[in-house]
This record gives sequence, structure tokens and C-alpha cells, in this order.
Amino acid sequence: MTEADALRTPRRSRRSTTLAIGCVLVGMIVAVAVVSFFWVPYDPADTSGDRLMPPGLPHLFGTDKLGRDLLTQLMIGARIALTVGVGSVALGGLLGVAGGLAAGFATRWLDDTISALLDILIAFPTLLLAMLVVAVRQASLGSAILAIGLAMSAIVARLTRVLVKRVLSQDFITASRTSGTSWPRVVTEHVLPNIWPTLLVNLALQLGLAVLAEASLSYLGLGPPPPNASWGSMLQEAQATVLTSPVGAIAPGVLLVVLVIGVNLIADGLRDVADPTRRRTR
Repeated sequence: MTEADALRTPRRSRRSTTLAIGCVLVGMIVAVAVVSFFWVPYDPADTSGDRLMPPGLPHLFGTDKLGRDLLTQLMIGARIALTVGVGSVALGGLLGVAGGLAAGFATRWLDDTISALLDILIAFPTLLLAMLVVAVRQASLGSAILAIGLAMSAIVARLTRVLVKRVLSQDFITASRTSGTSWPRVVTEHVLPNIWPTLLVNLALQLGLAVLAEASLSYLGLGPPPPNASWGSMLQEAQATVLTSPVGAIAPGVLLVVLVIGVNLIADGLRDVADPTRRRTR
């Protein structure tokens, strides 16, 4: 084994460990969310339990101030967090990649116009955008996905634009065009394959931000309405009873932190695995 191989081995091990830990953390939340589609201990609107019961039987995590089962709310909260996170990333990625490709291939004045619009949208606070969306539509799961996805699309579009222009400046693009390759084929055969690793890492990071944004919206009352239980709304409701019944505030907060950390670890692992430029600079 050469000295270079000896140095690469610990780095590969760290990358694999980071990715594995992230997958385990996110996988646990995903498993809970999937189970919640088929089974929950109690009906989300069931208030037959005693108020603020401590963890135990028959309510493993206790109950909230209305007598609802906390485990049921936590399971539904995992489903909502992942649904909004994945939905907004899909929407933001689709709009962002399309807008970034358009800006990357546009003429200079159109590129400048699109770039200015993206800067304005990026500077627009996500929460304020969500309020505008909710003003047009009622607070719902779809409104949260739409608001977060629109805010995210500008970030993805700006990154895509930079990556596309970098690829288009390469010599192999000129050679491909000289050989008669059409622009659609250039996009599918050369541009997208060269930009997807960086985009994949960015979208993974955006997923963590989307989960936090959903929790913030729900905390402010702009998320899915009751009886849907979001981790953010659970934190808001539990803040008045945090001293007498701390589980209601600690449990959703811990799950939120675990999910975000897991997503960030996956993004960090993917950055090393999928981005060849980063591997070469190490």
C-alpha cells in the first residue's frame, strides 16, 4: 500500500461512517412516518385521556394539555415533516433547475434579468412568503409545501445557473457543438450529468432547511391545521406547560434535531462521495 492509499483509507472510512450515521438517523424517522400511515396508537383528535399524564401506560409518552396521546402526535409529526420536506425539495428542485438552465443558456440581458429576479426572491423572507401564500390559500399542508418550495427554488436556480455556465465554458462543449450535437442533447448528455452531484448535495441540505421551515411555520400557526400534529405546533402548545410536563416540549424538539442532523450528515457524506471535484482537492 502506498502512502497516498494509506491517507485515503481513513478519509473513505470517515465518509462512510458519516453517511451511515446520517442514514440510520433519517431512516428511524422515515420508519416512524411510514408506520403512521397504517397505524397510530390513538385517533389524533381523541381527547379522552387525562390531561398532562406522565409517560407510562396506556400512553407511553403521556398526554398533552387537551388529553391527546403524545406518541400519536409525534408519529404524525414525523409524517408531516417528511412530507413537507420532500415535497418542497421536489418542487423547489424542479423549478430551480428549470430556471437555472434557462438563465445559463439565456442571452446576457435575459440572464441579468433572471439573476436580478432570483436575488429578489432569495432576499424575500420565507415566513413572509408563507404568509402571502396562506393569505391566498388557507393554512394547509399544500400551502406549506408551496411556500417553502418557492423560496427554495431561487437558491437552487442560482446554483444551477453558475454550474451550467461553468460546464458550457468547457472545451468538450465546443467540440460537441462543432460535431453537430443539438442543444437539447448537450443538456441531457453533458450539462446535467456534470452538475447533478453538486445539485444532489445542495438539495439534501435544503431538505434539512425545509424541515426547520415547516416547524417554524407550524409554530406560528401557518402550518397544517388540527388535528394534524406538527412538531412545530407541538412545541408551541407545550411551551406553557414545559415545567409541569416537559416531555411534550422535549420529545418533538429532539426528533426535529435528530432529523436535521441526520439529513446534514447524509449531505456531508454525499458531498464527498458524489462530488468529484471535492475528492480531487483532498
